[in-house]
Amino acid sequence: MKRVDKLIHQWAWVVLLSFCILGLVFPVIGIGALICMLAPVIVSFFKGRKWCGNYCPRGSFNDIILSKLTLKRKIPALLRGYWFRIIFLAMIMSGFGIQLFFSWGNIVSVGQIFMRMIIITTLLSIVLGIGFSPRTWCLICPMGTIAHFVTKGVSTKRNFGHIGFVKERCIDCRLCVKSCPVNIDILSFKLEGRVNHADCLQCVSCVEKCPKKALYVD
Repeated sequence: MKRVDKLIHQWAWVVLLSFCILGLVFPVIGIGALICMLAPVIVSFFKGRKWCGNYCPRGSFNDIILSKLTLKRKIPALLRGYWFRIIFLAMIMSGFGIQLFFSWGNIVSVGQIFMRMIIITTLLSIVLGIGFSPRTWCLICPMGTIAHFVTKGVSTKRNFGHIGFVKERCIDCRLCVKSCPVNIDILSFKLEGRVNHADCLQCVSCVEKCPKKALYVD
């Protein structure tokens, strides 16, 4: 399964680029964006934010393409803040909803609204990804924010395949912290024995970077 996840992640960015290009010619296909909008939320009930870290086409683009252009700076505290994420979610979804209301019944116009949203947010993702971490957008992504709160609400009831610790092996080198694409302080979860954070994308970057194999997917 891990090999399948990696293969999908390696090439999912092609879906994003193809979708944006074809959508400019055939805007009606923009409605297909619903799949990638609903998927992270639905998956979060069972697997946390695994969709975001492994299957999201934009996440794949950020990791595979944008990572070669990024300045790799720490994500600003403002973008990680609770209220900023809530307000941003409300603004984006309100604007999206109003446009859909006035275009309802015209399938081409509806498709154009979806395409416009995908293209604008992708451009914003690129700007943030170059200026900071490639995955900066994942912290303020409207669907990712909803998935964050779903994950936070049900994480104590389900096994999401968290990143686990073998405490005895950990040497506090902090390579795991430096490798996290959304700046989670992974080491702070050492005593707990697993990274129980609602923004963990389960991308396993920390697992791969650990020199002592002290981290694993449980």
